[in-house]
Amino acid sequence: MRSRVPRVVTASALVVSLALAATPAVAAATPAAGRSDTTAQRARLQELARKLVDAGAPGVIVRVDDGRGRPVEIAAQAPWTRRDHLLTAADEYRMGSNTKTMMATLVLQLVAEGRLALADPVDKWLPGKVPGGTAITLRMLLNHTSGLFDYTKDAAMRRSMLGTDRRRWTSEKLLALGVKHAPLFAPGAKWSYSNTNYAAIGAVLERVTGASLADLVRDRIARPLGLEHTYFATDGTWRGTHAHGYEPDAAHMPPGVPAGFRHFAGPRRHGHVDVSGNDPGWGGAAGAVVSSTRDWSRFFTALMSGTLLPAAQLAQMRTTVPVDPRQPDGPGYGLGIQTGPHPCGTFWGHDGGIPGYLTVNVTDRAGGRTAMVLVATESWIEFETDPKIAEAAGALQTAAICAMFGKPAPAAG
Repeated sequence: MRSRVPRVVTASALVVSLALAATPAVAAATPAAGRSDTTAQRARLQELARKLVDAGAPGVIVRVDDGRGRPVEIAAQAPWTRRDHLLTAADEYRMGSNTKTMMATLVLQLVAEGRLALADPVDKWLPGKVPGGTAITLRMLLNHTSGLFDYTKDAAMRRSMLGTDRRRWTSEKLLALGVKHAPLFAPGAKWSYSNTNYAAIGAVLERVTGASLADLVRDRIARPLGLEHTYFATDGTWRGTHAHGYEPDAAHMPPGVPAGFRHFAGPRRHGHVDVSGNDPGWGGAAGAVVSSTRDWSRFFTALMSGTLLPAAQLAQMRTTVPVDPRQPDGPGYGLGIQTGPHPCGTFWGHDGGIPGYLTVNVTDRAGGRTAMVLVATESWIEFETDPKIAEAAGALQTAAICAMFGKPAPAAG
């Protein structure tokens, strides 16, 4: 689904819509291919990253680990961005809705400890905060079958997303913004992506543990795994060297973008606005985590291999509902994680979009292979205004997924 506004997630099926685009046939790699395959994949990914920059992306980071040796890491950037920062593959960046995978992990850890149950109605933990909350379970929040309206579609959120309003948003305030609207459908009736679901999850986590989301991410995930560049952002500051994210300035914004979304706050750069200093706190439990490709790869490996969750809870996370009821065997959404078929193999993961940062992060079922792609601009996908970037990003994402599975990247078609 798309909201036509810059929201935390660009489209929950972004990985599916881009990676499943028709591609030339790919052949399986043979064991004898070894290092020559890696060299060819690196060259192909470098070529596609550069094409994406040439198409208009200010910066691109790619990291692919096929589980057979040294990962491929690539950074490419437009020359005009170098005055702000020399981009590297190790840089921190905003993860947007990939945050949901971490929030679901935290919930499932508490389920394993007997402190929560997926069948708990939200009203048990947030009494009176969600209309109809006796019929909406934590599972429905996690897999987007609650029917709750998406708070990022409310006009009151617009200035925060653009960076012109510095107010502090809490989980409960974000939840209240979403539930003041009528629900889209009865709880459990179907699937519809809504960031309000995870605002509710954030409020539940805080209520049950008595800890902040920042502390929970730090103490339950980042520190145990040694993720030095992973944290829940509480303001617009960064802890390490970071990728700068940009959006077109008002004079260069494509004509398809509504007037209300053309004026981002931040320093002007070469027809763009550097939005890196804007506060992502409005993303909350739906999208405020910062990380890096290396950290996220380690997180995925720990998650999917069972280090972070017992087998029973990991199985619950992987239990999916169809994203499209017309394709019951097609793309699915589990608890904070997506899955879908691909010409090179079935992937698991998530995507995320927050101003300045469009990310796709995928892994295989066991977590032994990972692929991450960052594009340092995001509004193009929200409003479908730049087909050149869209085509180049789709080609790079597809090639990264194939490289993750140890298969040749598709030839240009």
